[in-house]
Order: sequence, then C-alpha cells, then structure tokens
Amino acid sequence: MDISSFRFSGHESFVFRHTWLTKGVTACANDPAIFRRPDALVVLGVGKNMVDSIRYWCLATQLIEERPEERYSYHPTWIGEAVFIRNGGWDPYLEDEGTLWLIHWLLATNPVFATTIYFAFNELARLEFSRSTLYEAISRLANKLQARVTPNTLRRDVTVLIHSYVGGRGVHTSSVEDSLDCPLANLKLLYEEPLRQTYAFARGPKDTLPDAVFLYALWAYAKRQGGRKSFTFDELAYFPFSPGRVFKLDETALAERLERMGLLTQGAWQLTETAGYRQVILRQDVNIFQILDDYYRRHTREDAHARG
Repeated sequence: MDISSFRFSGHESFVFRHTWLTKGVTACANDPAIFRRPDALVVLGVGKNMVDSIRYWCLATQLIEERPEERYSYHPTWIGEAVFIRNGGWDPYLEDEGTLWLIHWLLATNPVFATTIYFAFNELARLEFSRSTLYEAISRLANKLQARVTPNTLRRDVTVLIHSYVGGRGVHTSSVEDSLDCPLANLKLLYEEPLRQTYAFARGPKDTLPDAVFLYALWAYAKRQGGRKSFTFDELAYFPFSPGRVFKLDETALAERLERMGLLTQGAWQLTETAGYRQVILRQDVNIFQILDDYYRRHTREDAHARG
C-alpha cells in the first residue's frame, strides 16, 4: 500500500448509525462550520463524542471534505450533495440498498481516513480471519507506516470494522447504545463463524448491488489509474481499489457485470475477449452522474408505483 497519510482512529469507537450521514452532510451544507459550533450537539441531536464520530464517518465515506483554504470548514462533495442534498437528494434516508453499496465503496477505497477498513477489503490476503490475526496484520501495517498508535487504538479499530459489517452479533458489548447496528451490516459482506471465532468475507454474486453503482466503481478505479482506457479482467478482479476486490465478487459474477456494462454505457465501455485474454476497453467517456441519476429516478418511480 502506497499512501502518504493514514488514520486508525477518529470514530470514537462508534460505527455510524442510520441517520448519522444524513445529519452530517445536511448540517455541513447549511453551515460548513457546524463541527466547530458549541451547539453542534443540539443541532445534530447527539452527544459530544458522537459529534466527532459523525464528522469522522462523513469524511471517511467521502461525503464531505475539508477544503484547504477553509480549515475546519466542511462541505459536501459532489457525491454527498447528490445523495443527500440536490433536488431533495437521490436517497437521503438510505432507503435504497444501492446507496449502501455506494457508501461501502467510498469507505473501503479511502485509506487516508479508513485505513483498517481499506486494508481488510483491499490488501488482506485471506478471506477468513480472526480478531487476533487481523490485529496482527494491522499492527504490521502500522509499523510499516511508522504510525504512532497504541495497541488499544488498533484493537478498537478492528472492533469497529467488525461491528460495521457484521453488526452487534459480532461485537460482545454490554452497552445497548454500542450494539446498534451500522447500515453496512445489511450488505452481508462479512459474516461470523462463532464456533471457530473467525470472520469471513462473503465472496460471490451480490444481487442487491446495482449495475449503476458497479459502473461508478469502475469509473472511479479508472480515474485513480490516471484515465487509462484498458484494464485486464484479472486486474479488475483482484487488484486493490478494484471493483472485484472491494465488492468481493467472484470471477463469474464479475464477468456477468462486465458483460452487462456494454448495454448500460451504450457500447462506450465493453468487455472483449481474444484467444482467452479478457480485458475491458473504455472507448468513450461516460457521464457517470447521469447513469447514477437515471438509476435513482427509475427506482423512485418504481417505489412510487409499488406504493400505489
């Protein structure tokens, strides 16, 4: 992992709750200095440590950003504004599971703020791990990065990762408040093996992952690679930051997604195969905002129709 900055704390040992991202992003849109205000507790309706945690999670999920020219002032990113603010937002209350997949992608590809979560989904060599083996791997990473961090801080970060994706079942706590599940647990990307006291990633097809969100992930990966126009199938399946790695898609599921990609982009992006060599060709630019906007507009209409 080649990163210039990293973080193993900031969440105050809380996972984000169902309303936290909505509160944080909308509050920043109304007042970029909200997290500096003494009445932030009242505005956000949470305790002091939770205010700090909301700020952390909004930054870790790349829904808000601190602009260099305005220190301690936070503004929604374009994706944060689209999900929560503009024209009422695509899905301000996280009712569409596709939004959770989008948030997972944004979180798991942010090594600067969510280093442990990034490492687990992108760099960890095994699909199954225990708390102790993950802690040991994160400790080695912290040493490599020359991070000044205590063992207890790393253990708490490992616990927050497990609690975020497994839910309260995966965290032994006596606090009712701490047992409230993170919405990402609904994705079932990580599950507990109680008898072996281990956790395992669920690799395979992800039926609730929208093709539009998968396409956004591919667009973001290409952007991270400097705008390259071709990618091997294996790269998109196994490399860090790749859709296959972050979403834990197996090769069959990834191939199916890439085959449908041509229809969604009207042929601008295609999966090709020559003599058994598969690669994705980005022939033309696509309007990723429009693709996501179309997805949410379609689902809004479908939901309205279903309600009556």
